[in-house]
Amino acid sequence: MHIETPKKTIAKSDKEVYDFLLDIKNFEKLMPENISKFEVLGEDKFLFALKGMPEIVLKLKDKNPYDKVVLGAASDKLPFTLTADIVSLGENESDVVLSFEGEFNAMMAMMIKTPITNFMGTLSENLHKI
Repeated sequence: MHIETPKKTIAKSDKEVYDFLLDIKNFEKLMPENISKFEVLGEDKFLFALKGMPEIVLKLKDKNPYDKVVLGAASDKLPFTLTADIVSLGENESDVVLSFEGEFNAMMAMMIKTPITNFMGTLSENLHKI
């Protein structure tokens, strides 16, 4: 399953966006209002839960300075990645596209597609908080 947010232009340099996303605790600022739990588990891992959803642990899986940050599920039960692609538009402006990639059976995909799409949309909208 692939979900991608529309491109979001942010009034920050690619380095500022990258550094913000690399600091795991900053993800709390991007979370939706219906978050019921957020806990930093290490410098590269955090746990969060949305009301009515199970807890999810995300871990920093990959990074490419100033243009990509990849988080992935810490558990192999639900393998997925959340990628932020950053494109510099100039000294103080960047485009960011968030994408979700996961392998789920048809039933699971049907159940989680809408909540994941909404979650990704909220993360993207909240990028202005950087």
